[in-house]
Amino acid sequence: MLVPLLAAAAVLALSFSYSKLRYIRFRQYAHFPQLPNSLVLGHLKVFGEFIKRNKPNAHEDLAIVAMNRALGRPPLMLIDMRPISKPIVVVGDYEIADQLTKASKLFPTSPPKSASSVERLLHLNGPTSILFQHGEEWRRLRKKFNPGFAPQYLVTFVPDIVEKGMIFLERLDAFCKTGDAFPLMALTTRLTFDVIGKVVMETDLDGQYDDKTKKGEIVDLFETLLDAYNGDRGNLPWWLNIRNVKRRSALANRIASLLRTIVYRKHVELHEKGAATTTSNPRSVLSLGLRDIETLTPSVADEISDQLRTFLFAGHDTTSILLSWAFYELSRTPHALRTIRAELDDLLGRDASPAAVRARLLEQEDLVQRMPFVSAVIKETLRLHPPGGTAREIPAGSGFAVRTPDGEQRCLDGLLVYNCQSIIHRDPRVFGDTAEDFVPERWLDDDAKIPPGAWRPFERGPRNCIGLELANVEARVILALAVRRYDFVKVGLGEVVLGEDGRPSLDSAKAQYKVAEELYTTRQVTSKPVDGMMMKVRLAK
Repeated sequence: MLVPLLAAAAVLALSFSYSKLRYIRFRQYAHFPQLPNSLVLGHLKVFGEFIKRNKPNAHEDLAIVAMNRALGRPPLMLIDMRPISKPIVVVGDYEIADQLTKASKLFPTSPPKSASSVERLLHLNGPTSILFQHGEEWRRLRKKFNPGFAPQYLVTFVPDIVEKGMIFLERLDAFCKTGDAFPLMALTTRLTFDVIGKVVMETDLDGQYDDKTKKGEIVDLFETLLDAYNGDRGNLPWWLNIRNVKRRSALANRIASLLRTIVYRKHVELHEKGAATTTSNPRSVLSLGLRDIETLTPSVADEISDQLRTFLFAGHDTTSILLSWAFYELSRTPHALRTIRAELDDLLGRDASPAAVRARLLEQEDLVQRMPFVSAVIKETLRLHPPGGTAREIPAGSGFAVRTPDGEQRCLDGLLVYNCQSIIHRDPRVFGDTAEDFVPERWLDDDAKIPPGAWRPFERGPRNCIGLELANVEARVILALAVRRYDFVKVGLGEVVLGEDGRPSLDSAKAQYKVAEELYTTRQVTSKPVDGMMMKVRLAK
C-alpha cells in the first residue's frame, strides 16, 4: 500500500514542479520582450550562444547589444538567468533609464544597487563605501564629501594635475625615442591614480615610478587587485570563484591598512597642537572627511578609508579609460584632431612644448573651463566607450513600475534592472545615422537637441557620480598637454589601413581612417579596450 502512495505523491510533486517551472519560464515575465526561452536553462543557453559569437574575451555588453538588436531594439528586454541570478531587465531607452535613477517617494535616493554588484565590488570599495549605502546614510556621506568635488575647488588642483601630467609626458617622450609599442592604458591608469591620490588625500602615490624612483605600493596593490578580476566572466556567485575571492580579500586588506595609516596621519596633522602650521589643504576630500572629527575611532577610520578606496577606484578608472579612447579616436579622425589642436593653439598659444603649456595653464587655471571642442571630444568619447552601466535591484512587492515610450506600465518587482549604456548611447532614434560614429561636433550643435538622459556615463539622478567634474577637469588638462605634442599610432586591433601610397585610407562616410579590424572592449571590472590600447607614439610634426 505504501509504495503506490509514494509513487502517486512523486507523480503529483513532479507534475506540480513541472507546472511551476513552466509558469516561471514562459508566463511570469511573458509581457517583456525576450528571445526564445528554455524550460530548464531559461536564457542561459541563448546568452551563451551570443557570447560565443563575440570576439575573444569581448565584454558581455556586446552580446546584450546583439540580443537587443535581434529583437528589434525594444526599450526593455528580459534575460532570464535563473538559477545563476535573478531575471534581468535590460533598459535600452533613456527615458526609462531616467525613471529608474531618479528620486521617488518609494525610493528617495533611487532604487538600491544590486546585491550581486555590491558583493562583486566589495574588495575594491570596502563594506561602508558610499556606493553601497542608501537613505540617510548615503545622504550623510554625500553631504560630507560633496564640497571636495565642487568645480570651484577642483580648479585649485589644476597645478597638481599639470605636475602629474608632466611625468606622463616624460613616459611618452621615452617611447617616442625607442619607437616601441606599449599599452597606453597602463600609462593612463598610473597617471590617473597619481592625480586622484593628490586631489583626494594630498598624497603622492608615486604610481608613475621608473627604476630610479620609489615604487607606489598602493597603486601596485590596486593594479594587482584589479588583475584578480580578469577572466571573471559575468557576476558569478562567490562560491564559484573562491580562489580569486580569497586573493582579492588579502589584497584589499593590505590596501585598507595603508589607507588607514594615511587617515590617522592626516588626522594628527589637522587636530594636534600646532596644526595651524600644517600644509594640509582644507578642501581636499580627506581633510573634509576629518574636519569635524576630534576623536578618530577605529570604526570612523575604517569608514573614511573605505571612501578613499572608492574614490581611488572610481576616480582613476573612468578617466584612464576616457583618455585612452580619446587619444585613439582622435588618431583616426583627422578633422577632429585638426579642430582640437586649433582650439588649443588659440587658447594656449602656438608653442605646444610641455614647458609652455604648463606655464600657460598654471598662469590661468580657469582656462580648463574654456575648451568647448575639448569638452565635446570628452563627451563623444564617453558616449561611444562608457566604462559601465548601473544595475538596480527592485524589491519584491514594492510595486515599482516604469512607463514605456508607448505609454504602457511595466512592473519591475523582484527583478534586476540594468541601464545598458552600450545600447542607450548608440540609439539611432536619438543620434541618427551617425549613432555608431565618432562625431564630437554633435555636442556643439544647438539644433541637435540631444536629450540630457541619452548621455549617462556618470549616470544620473541623485546618485550620479560624485567625481564627474574632476574627471572632466583632469581629462581637459591632460589632452591640453599631450594632444598637440604627439601623434598616436594604433598597432594590432584597430590599426589604420594604409593605401598603396602608404597613407591612411579615409572612409569618407564616417570621416575616419579605415581600420583592418575594429577594436572592442573586454570586462576588467569595467569596460576596457581588450588589448590595453597598444600604441606607438611619435612627436607631432
